[in-house]
Amino acid sequence: MLVLGIETSCDDTGVALFDSDRGILAEALHSQVAMHTRYGGVVPELASRDHLARLSPMIVRCMAAAQRALHDLDAVAWTQGPGLAGALLVGASLGSSLALSLGIKGLGIHHLEGHLLSPLLDDHPPAFPFVALLCSGGHTQLMLVQQLGSYELLGDTLDDAAGEAFDKSAKMMGLGYPGGPAIAALAQQGNPTRYPLPRPMLRSGDLDFSFSGLKTAVRTKLASLGVRADDEESIQALSHVQRADVAASLQAAICEVLVSKSMAAMEKTDQQRLVIAGGVSANHELRRQLKLACERRGFQLHFPALKLCTDNGAMIALAAAMRLERGEGLQGEELARVGANVRPRWPLHGLK
Repeated sequence: MLVLGIETSCDDTGVALFDSDRGILAEALHSQVAMHTRYGGVVPELASRDHLARLSPMIVRCMAAAQRALHDLDAVAWTQGPGLAGALLVGASLGSSLALSLGIKGLGIHHLEGHLLSPLLDDHPPAFPFVALLCSGGHTQLMLVQQLGSYELLGDTLDDAAGEAFDKSAKMMGLGYPGGPAIAALAQQGNPTRYPLPRPMLRSGDLDFSFSGLKTAVRTKLASLGVRADDEESIQALSHVQRADVAASLQAAICEVLVSKSMAAMEKTDQQRLVIAGGVSANHELRRQLKLACERRGFQLHFPALKLCTDNGAMIALAAAMRLERGEGLQGEELARVGANVRPRWPLHGLK
């Protein structure tokens, strides 16, 4: 089965061609980071326009790289949600139109399901069931995954997610957008115990997350170091050592919470396999700490390749191929009627 996957949920345009027998045949990814950096975050209208301009040429390049023609496709899949409504509409409109014109199946895929299943693209994929730590954009969640479409929510974000804490703290420190990679790089040069920061809900007795208080604690610490909100001069006066120590302390706090809650979820569900996926799963320190924690307890740890941690078309194509194998997908009049519908807000645990 040959599936074209399209991802346009936020600020990455992703396209991939996936063969259910041979794996990923070709993929293309364009990041809009350079365009949004000047604004300090994603501008939805600009994101949509950029997806619109880039998506068709990327599909053409992807098909050419795989030496396949459009008429070879068995299905087209796109991200239906959650995400930015305008950005989602670009992918859904093009994807459903393409499937209709070719007379093949089309289907919308849940963005977080794509992330959750992305480790299955590895040479040594995890078997079902497993616990998944999803850290993607505004989501930090723990899920019990019994099989495709069977997702039990164990813990959720109550306010700011881990990725948001990284991004917002980086902005306060003058590190630009996106903040996660910048914080991680700077943290390598810092002292993680220099500035004691809170570990939100570490001992709450549940598996939920809350990182807004941590973000506030970073602002308070920066203020004690002379940084004034929205004052570029005071931000730049922060020494490199101070900046690195704040970054390392922030990363240490987030990692401790994520690792502790993940281990608690494993024990609560009596599972042996842990999957971590989403943008924050690219953080090397988090991977290192999770690996150590799992080794001590005899758990298996799985995560996607670094290039598959961020939004990409391959994870959408994979999820679609798995759903197509069990008979899902729309075609003809039914696809024409609902194919371009998007769901900017769409809980994963409600998926079947």
